Amino acid sequence: MEQVPDAQPVPVCYRHPERETGVRCTRCDRPICPDCMISASVGFQCPECVRGAGSASSARATAPRTIAGATVVGDTRLITKILIGINLAVFLAGRARPELIQDLWLIGAWPPAPFPATQGVADGEWYRLLTSAFTHEEFVHIGFNLLNLWLIGGHVEAALGRARYLTLCLLSGVAGSTVAYLLEPPTTATLGASGVVFGLFGAFAVLVRRQRYDMRPVMLMLAISLLFTFSPGSGVSWQAHLGGLVAGTAIAYAMVHAPRERRALVQYGTCALVFAVILIATLLRTAQLT
Repeated sequence: MEQVPDAQPVPVCYRHPERETGVRCTRCDRPICPDCMISASVGFQCPECVRGAGSASSARATAPRTIAGATVVGDTRLITKILIGINLAVFLAGRARPELIQDLWLIGAWPPAPFPATQGVADGEWYRLLTSAFTHEEFVHIGFNLLNLWLIGGHVEAALGRARYLTLCLLSGVAGSTVAYLLEPPTTATLGASGVVFGLFGAFAVLVRRQRYDMRPVMLMLAISLLFTFSPGSGVSWQAHLGGLVAGTAIAYAMVHAPRERRALVQYGTCALVFAVILIATLLRTAQLT
């Protein structure tokens, strides 16, 4: 005879215990009913978190936290604005001095074999794994990436908090560069914040799933982006997109699903694991090329 698992209790609103609900406050993570929902940049918040004050019986209410456990701040797009500013500054510097782009973009090894590499990650220029994620040459390219960074990144930053959000963005960008370094010909130059953007796509999907919202718009947006990525002749680095997507999804999942009693350990342990994979992959590829 097959055993029937115990039914899971349906959450009820913490202010109206007689009302069942599937929605939680994005700051303190307590269940709230439609009468208690107040629209926010990401999902809904409860009245106590919006007022910035709480009851004496709930430490989470007196010190509002995001869904990932970060302290709630006033400007929830500060890091997003800084990242956009860095990308614009590098873009303008590259337009004024085009040779700068060649010092920042990602390239595995140059010149081609059998000549010994004098440029590239294989020659010790590991910084290119990061700088390439902030470098663009074309207006359309930077426009598309920065638009997505503003639209999606702002929501993710509000949910994760500044430090966690910045960590996710940087690791997604470097992970995208690392996969491109692994799988592309070493003499192929790549650049752009697409690894960061696809990391944010993955993180946003995790947040929508965690908060039990309709996944169809997110999946459609992601499907269209992946279709363009893998279209013949698109000229984009699918390797960088894939690397950023996987890293961003994994990190975001750990950040929003980590148990409260071990939150920091799980969150930053996952980030350390992703960084370790990046480091090992880079070392192996460098050894292969040299």
